[in-house]
Amino acid sequence: MESPSDSRTPDATGAVIRAAGLRKTYELGGETVHALNGVDLMVSRGEYLSIMGPSGSGKSTLFNVVGGLDKPDDGEVYIDEVDVATLDNFELAWLRCHKIGYIFQTFNLIPVQSAMENVMLPMLFGGMGESDAQDRAKELLDSVGLGERLLNRPSQLSGGQQQRVAIARALANDPAILLADEPTGNLDLKTGEQIIDTLKRLTVESNVTVISATHDHKMLAVSDRVVYLTDGRVTDIKRRDELDIHVGTISDGGGGA
Repeated sequence: MESPSDSRTPDATGAVIRAAGLRKTYELGGETVHALNGVDLMVSRGEYLSIMGPSGSGKSTLFNVVGGLDKPDDGEVYIDEVDVATLDNFELAWLRCHKIGYIFQTFNLIPVQSAMENVMLPMLFGGMGESDAQDRAKELLDSVGLGERLLNRPSQLSGGQQQRVAIARALANDPAILLADEPTGNLDLKTGEQIIDTLKRLTVESNVTVISATHDHKMLAVSDRVVYLTDGRVTDIKRRDELDIHVGTISDGGGGA
């Protein structure tokens, strides 16, 4: 197996995310768990990257560290060549609000607010005026096929529609990066495919970088690269054209899915 830092990895000059030597440990039941154990990774602008691995492999920890939601014990994360570790709490909050959009498996919508109000929230927190935020929310919901469901609350929407609202909300402040944590985990096959197609379209049309932590092999068909994690280490990185994908099956040449 070639090193994960080989020619399949983007050149640093084109990377929107650059992580080096990431380590993170937790104490669990009197034992030290190495959630990240020396992870190096570079991600290009506009790339669709899937992170795969068994439960406990470190996917969520890497996701949180890259997204500025958690800090590594050691190592560095650069977003647009800004060292995240050097940012204070105010600067981190600005980064999360303006540079990164988050999509979660459980949607995390506010149940008492309409689809439009949910999408408006990040813009209002970011300082946009209410009228402008409302106009942008309408545009975003229309772009994900919910232009006629603006005033519906989450309980009046299907799971797939709720996830589309979550995608629109993640795009509210025109982020460079979308972090999607198991975005199809609560969806049926057909709806999951629609969400995957929507995310892929964003990388093509808006040059948004999508990083998805996932168990869903359907993600592989649209991913530019797949990163495999095991025991907190990157064990393999494969380009889309290195994967042999057939209906219902996948052969990855030994990657640790």
